[in-house]
This record gives sequence, C-alpha cells and structure tokens, in this order.
Amino acid sequence: MACGNCGTGADGSPKGCKNNGTCGTDGCNKLTVFDWLSNMSLPEGQEAFNYVEVRFKNGRKNYYKNDDKITLSIGDIVATQAESGHDIGMVTLTGELVRVQMKRKKIKQDTPDTLKIYRKASQRDIDIWTTAREKEEPMKVRARQIAIRLQLQMKISDIEFQGDASKATFYYTAEDRVDFRQLIKEFAQEFRTRIEMRQIGLRQEAARLGGIGSCGRELCCSTWLTDFRSVTTSAARYQQLSLNPQKLAGQCGKLKCCLNYELDAYMDALKSFPKTETKLYTKKGTAVCQKIDIFQGRLWYAYEGEWMNWHELTTDHANEIITANRKKEPVASLEEFASELIVETTVDFGNVVGQDSLTRFDKPKTTNKRRNNRQKKRSNSDNKPQAKRSQPKGPKKPKQGGQKGKTTQKPQKEGQKQGGTKPNNRNKKRPHKPKPNA
Repeated sequence: MACGNCGTGADGSPKGCKNNGTCGTDGCNKLTVFDWLSNMSLPEGQEAFNYVEVRFKNGRKNYYKNDDKITLSIGDIVATQAESGHDIGMVTLTGELVRVQMKRKKIKQDTPDTLKIYRKASQRDIDIWTTAREKEEPMKVRARQIAIRLQLQMKISDIEFQGDASKATFYYTAEDRVDFRQLIKEFAQEFRTRIEMRQIGLRQEAARLGGIGSCGRELCCSTWLTDFRSVTTSAARYQQLSLNPQKLAGQCGKLKCCLNYELDAYMDALKSFPKTETKLYTKKGTAVCQKIDIFQGRLWYAYEGEWMNWHELTTDHANEIITANRKKEPVASLEEFASELIVETTVDFGNVVGQDSLTRFDKPKTTNKRRNNRQKKRSNSDNKPQAKRSQPKGPKKPKQGGQKGKTTQKPQKEGQKQGGTKPNNRNKKRPHKPKPNA
C-alpha cells in the first residue's frame, strides 16, 4: 500500500515521503479509514451528517462542524478553526461514518469546544503551509542544540507548524519534569514565532520516528497500531517468557506491544491448569511444581528433598490428585500417574540416506603396495630424458667377496675414473685366493 509520493522513482529506487505511516497524501497513512458507504445514497428527506474528519501532521485527527455546508470529499485541503488563526488539514472522512467514529471515541456534538471549517484552502494558504513545513527540519536541529547547551534532560523529537505559520508546536520526551522557561525565551528570540511545548510518551515518539523491530518488520506503532494499551510483566509470565528486559523491551524502551497479541490464547489455555503454588500430597511425600508446558498440557513435579527427579503429569492427573487431597483421600505416589505417560522408544541407528557409516574409522586402511610401486616406477621412467634411454648398457660390475649369492657394490668415490671401456674384464686382475695348507 503506497501513494504517489512513496512509490518508486523513474530509476526504480524508492522515493519515500519519510512520514513513517503519517503520509499527507492519504495513500499509505495508518489512520486512513475506508469509506464503505461512499457508493450508497441517503434516503429521501435525510440530510448528510454535517461533521467532517480532518487529519494533520503526525497522525493528529480532529472533527469539525461544516455549518456552511461546503461540498467536501476525501482528499480536499481545508482551512479549519484553531485557537488563534487557522490551520490547514486534509479531509479523511465524510458522511455517516464520521458519526460512528465520534461515537466510538466518545466525542459529543454541538459543544462549546466544537471547531468549525472555514473554507477550502486557497493556493495562497497552501503556499504558506508548505513554506512553513520546509522550515521544520532545520528548526528541529537548532532547537536540539539550544536544549543541549542549556543542559536540559529532554529530547525534542518533532516540530509542527500551524497552517498559517503563526505558531510552532515542539514535541519532546523527558523522564522527569523539565523547567523550560528559559528555553522558550530563547526559542522565541531565535525563531520569531509563538512557541508551544507538548510532552509526548516514548511510544508516541517511536511511532513518529519509525524503525525496524527485532522481528525484522517495521514497527507496529508506525504502520498500523493506533492505540497504545498498557503492557505489564504479567503478560510475559503467563507466556512463560524469561524476564529479560533487553529482549522484552522495544525501541521505545518500554515493554513490547506484541506481548499482548497472544495473551488471550495463553489465558484460555491456562484455565485448565492448576496453580503452580498448589502442592500435591501423597504417601511418599509432598510434591512441588517445577515446570509446565502450556501447549502439550503437561506439568512436572518433584518431591521435596528429591529435586533432581521430576515426574511428568497431565493437567487431568494433577487436578485429580488435588481433588483427592481436598477430600482427604489417600494418594500413593506420583509414579502411578506418571507411568501412564511413559512410552517405550526403540532407538534405531540405521544409516540414513546421504549419511556416512558410524564405523568408517574402525576398519584399518588397506593399501596395495605392489600397485603403488609399479606406479612409482612408471612415473620415474617417464620422467627420464629420451637420450639416456638410447645409450647401451655398461659392463656388469664384478662381485666382491667370496660369498656366493651376494652382490654388494661399493659406492664410487668422487673424482675416481671409471675403469675399462672394453666389452669384457679379462685383463682385470682377480683377487688372490690363499692356498689350502697341505
């Protein structure tokens, strides 16, 4: 849901009106109301409801009386009555739905505080209004600098000009009471306009600024949430959540509004559960509740003194034991009820598709040495140059020593010439053998 200002640009990049759910063109505003009676005509003789809903910046709405019976439709920019001067807003709802909205918000008709619509805004009114809107951002930066210089414990979150640019409303947040009398004097001297200070809550500030929550989506308060209900820590206790302030707090520093979304479902489920403070009395001993599971409807109890042994019970069993205790009927032990929930499970360690065997490291690794040696010889022969392969083989070296069957070869010394290039070794002296004694 996006309007013309929030849609994508010519190059496909998002424009973004940067109003965080309070768009002024009525396309993506979180306070937009669908007029489902717009195509229906009123019965004969009945006049249209003479109140109109008008929206301003930051999601501020108000209801104005149309005494002059000006023909208005949704989207028209009108000049409305203000405390001093006039304001510029946009019509968001007309007809009978305005009566329903006023009744729901308990706004009375024809009271002394009822404001009126003056006219449709002229081009001059719109020019003054847009010029004042352009001044708001630089004014906010300057106002924050002045507040920091005065060492005030406050944060100025937004500024809103009145339609006729005669007054500026400063929205701020502060934990304690702030004395901003000197601040107003300096603002009046700096900006040359009437100043109004309005304090808002931290939730309203987060709704105006916007942001991304821990769930990965935009903040609920800046997109669709219009009313802020109180959130307490009991909501987290009912949902069995850990009371960790860092996880339960939102960007506003308060408890998250989404803690209330599922609270009613948890409350309905807990109606069948006994109170965790209730003890179970048996012949074996007194049992105390240790843990509950809301989704499965189970409770875990442990005997006093045997805190490590937990016994699982259903809500029906726990209520049955509590009823027996009230009637002072004896209950043997919790094991009688817990044994009904024990289910025998057989663990199968079979191989799963795509999973390796668990005993793959137990078997020794077998290698074929002969195959490896052959591959080494082939690789060595391939690495030798071709010229050496064509040379003839040299003469065989003689066997040394008198031992038969052994062919020991002495290493050749460096610098020693190789003897004999003749094809045989007949001229070579053989070692002298000693004669046997007679």
